[in-house]
Amino acid sequence: MPLTKQEWLDLEAKANQLRHTTLDTTLCAGSGHIGGSLSAMDMLVCLYYKYMNIKVEDPNWIDRDRFILSKGHIGIGYAGLLIDKGWNEKDQLKTFNLSGSKMGVHLDSNKVVGVDASTGSLGHGLSIAVGTALAARVRGKDYITYCMLGDGELDEGSNWEAAMSASQFKLDNLICFVDRNMLMMDGPTEEEMALEPLDKKFEAFGFNTLTIDGNNIKEICEAIDNGLACKGKPTMIIAKTIKGCGIDFMENQYKWHYGAIDQDMHDKAAASLDETYKKRVARVEKEA
Repeated sequence: MPLTKQEWLDLEAKANQLRHTTLDTTLCAGSGHIGGSLSAMDMLVCLYYKYMNIKVEDPNWIDRDRFILSKGHIGIGYAGLLIDKGWNEKDQLKTFNLSGSKMGVHLDSNKVVGVDASTGSLGHGLSIAVGTALAARVRGKDYITYCMLGDGELDEGSNWEAAMSASQFKLDNLICFVDRNMLMMDGPTEEEMALEPLDKKFEAFGFNTLTIDGNNIKEICEAIDNGLACKGKPTMIIAKTIKGCGIDFMENQYKWHYGAIDQDMHDKAAASLDETYKKRVARVEKEA
């Protein structure tokens, strides 16, 4: 599905809106996994507002595309999107991760409408996604399963067992992303547990492997189109992103894997998001 200029502008606007929502929610909650939420937002927006075959009026539609957020700790960013789709009440964000709230740090599929799997115990999501992709084949369904992993999460061996299974069963109805922001909770991934050459590893595991700028909406859409066209193997999109994308004092800082903000920091961050958005719109005007 080629990306038109208007679609690109609309997706940029939505990503900016939801980054602001993530920031507002972090202020209300007192803290949250804001860095990874911001790095992943462009991919989430492309999936939910351009590609995924879903019905707003029927979030449990049997033939819907599935999305498994393996890096489930970024619920503070994902929640705003699920509310924006109309599946949950907006007021729930005001109580995010507070006592009695339906929305915890890791979103519960039994409590939050639109969540296909409860995740956050890192290393489980790809296995679940392989299962839903296999289920589609067994049941004669044509839905696509999308899965997003964190790069630090790839330290978990269960991911590689799932990757072998995805390749073994030639799951071309499975499109995965690694949010490759190069930072995990304790520091740079390459210092904690080196992953490179990550593309060669997934190629060796039998994936159609693509490496892109994961904060460039045009490149994200082109990669998804490639994955949808690929036959006979699963797709892994290694999306090079910026942790804290859009907020200057958070960008590329592992300490913002999880952090707290006050009103002053919120206002400075909001101003930075607005400046980033202006630059991104200018890029669309130049490149579209």
